[in-house]
Amino acid sequence: MDEQAVRERAGEFIDALRAGDIGRASQQMSSELQQNLGVVVSMLPLPLTEGAVESVEPTGSGYRAVLRLSNDGGSMRLETRWKQRDEVPTIVEASHIPDEPPAPEPEDGGDAASG
Repeated sequence: MDEQAVRERAGEFIDALRAGDIGRASQQMSSELQQNLGVVVSMLPLPLTEGAVESVEPTGSGYRAVLRLSNDGGSMRLETRWKQRDEVPTIVEASHIPDEPPAPEPEDGGDAASG
C-alpha cells in the first residue's frame, strides 16, 4: 500500500458517493465500518455533487486521507484512516473534521502586534 493506491481508492469512494451508490462506496470500508454504515452515511452531505481528495499522508500504521465532500447545501471535510486489508487499501475509520471559524478581526482595526 502506498500513497497513490490510497488516493486512487479514495477517488473511487468519492465516485461511488457521487453516483449515489452507497453499496459500492461501502466496499472501500472495513467490515466493522460496514456494520455501522448508517453512522458513516449520516455524516455525509448526500446527495453528493462534488468531491475531492484534499490530502493523503502516511501515519504510523497506515494512511490518513482528507476528503472534501459537497452538495448544494454546503460542504464538509471527512478524515479517513486507511489500512491494508485483503491486499487493498481499506477505510477503517471515518470522522467529520469541523471547519475552523475565521480568526476574529481586532476591534480597533489596527495591527495587534504594533501595540
